[in-house]
Amino acid sequence: MPHRVLGIDPGLTRCGIGVVDVLPNRTATLVDVLVLRTTADMPLEQRLLVIGDGIERLLDEHRPAAVAIERVFAQQNRGTVMGVAQISGVALHGAARRGIPVALHTPSEVKAAVTGYGSADKRQVGTMVARILGLLEPPKPADAADALAIAICAAWRSGGIPSVAAPGRRGIPSVAAGSGATTPAQAAWLAAEKAARGR
Repeated sequence: MPHRVLGIDPGLTRCGIGVVDVLPNRTATLVDVLVLRTTADMPLEQRLLVIGDGIERLLDEHRPAAVAIERVFAQQNRGTVMGVAQISGVALHGAARRGIPVALHTPSEVKAAVTGYGSADKRQVGTMVARILGLLEPPKPADAADALAIAICAAWRSGGIPSVAAPGRRGIPSVAAGSGATTPAQAAWLAAEKAARGR
């Protein structure tokens, strides 16, 4: 039974959403990917409604076992940060209403998961997403590839196999015992996560 994760690259103008299925052998398959769009001349509440409705529609259509959202700690553009935070809140609300666990991952964690390098650029991420999912070319625009990378990151966090989550910790459930060795990309992701925790 595949473990299905819906990944979100939050943004007010473009919100990437990617859905992947991951098998016990860590093979990832594309289920769906799209970019929800709004324009700057729309009232803020209408922009949130459009994207929120789109996210909820995909949650109901694909019924993921988990949702993963990119967490942005700092950016120079304050308006961008606000938009990301607002869309993240809408996504968190939609997942919570359905009882779906949510994981938040930093860009460096996502890059490390899919490329093995926490400072990879968008081209490298897109190329690896295409390779992982067996696609002929990277998904476009970049928001689509980023959303899939976020979903893959969450699914590969501990091998992509659901079991009992660690006590007191929210997010993607941990890997079942004896499910196989960690891949180099997963090892890089775990190293990035450990560094983020300051251990």
